[in-house]
Amino acid sequence: MRLPTVTGRIERRLLVSYRVDPEIAAALLPDPFRPQLVRGHAVAGICLLRLGAIRPPGVPAALGLRSENAAHRIAVEWDTPTGPRTGVYIPRRDTGALANVLAGGRLFPGVHHRATFTVAESAEEVRVAFAASDGSASMDAAVRITPELRGSKLFTDLAEASAFYRQGSAGYSATRPGCAPEGVALESTEWRAEATEIQWARSSFFADPALFPPGSAELDSALLMRDIPVTWRALAPLAPARAA
Repeated sequence: MRLPTVTGRIERRLLVSYRVDPEIAAALLPDPFRPQLVRGHAVAGICLLRLGAIRPPGVPAALGLRSENAAHRIAVEWDTPTGPRTGVYIPRRDTGALANVLAGGRLFPGVHHRATFTVAESAEEVRVAFAASDGSASMDAAVRITPELRGSKLFTDLAEASAFYRQGSAGYSATRPGCAPEGVALESTEWRAEATEIQWARSSFFADPALFPPGSAELDSALLMRDIPVTWRALAPLAPARAA
C-alpha cells in the first residue's frame, strides 16, 4: 500500500550539483531513463533536506513528523505517449528517522537507509553532513549565501538554476531488487531559492572511482531553499522502454 498524498514543509533544502560525463551517468540509470543534458553535461547531485509537519491530508500539522534526509539524484528524461518528460532518478535515500526507514518502499516510495546527520545553520551559512549507519555512504557540505550564483558551468544564473530544479519535480526512487522504480511528484504553491558559494563538499558517492572514474564528476554549484510548503503525490509506475 502507498500513501497517495503526503503534505508538509521543506524547512531546509540544500541542492548540491555535479557536472557528470553523460556516458557515466547513463550507466547508473535503469530503463527507461536517460540523462538530461545541460550544456553537454549530465546533472547529478545530492539533496540534503529537513522536512517538517509531514503527514497525510487531514492530519493536524502538530502531529506531523520531522526528519533530516538525503537523496542522491540524477536528472533524467524519458519518453511518454505525449512526448519526453523530465525529472530525477534517485539511486539512494538516507534518513535520520526510523519511521522513514520503516515506511520507505512500503508507505512512501524508495528504500531509505538509516543515517546520522550533523547540521549547523545560520541566516548566512549552512553545513549539513551525514554518515550511513552501515558505513556505506557519507556527505559533508558547507555553503554561504551569496547575492548571485557564480562559477557554475551548468547554469548562467540563479533564475535558470531554480527553474531547472522546479521542472524536475517528478522523482523515481530505487527500491527493492526486482522491483521497478517508485515515483512521487513534488508540488508547491511557493518556490524560493537562494544562491550559495560552496565552502566544501565531500561525497563518498561521487568520490567512488568504481562509479565515477577520475574527472567524470565535477562539483558545480549549490542552491538553498527554506520554508517551502509542499505536497508529494504518488506517480503511476513507468512502463519499460521498448527495445528498438
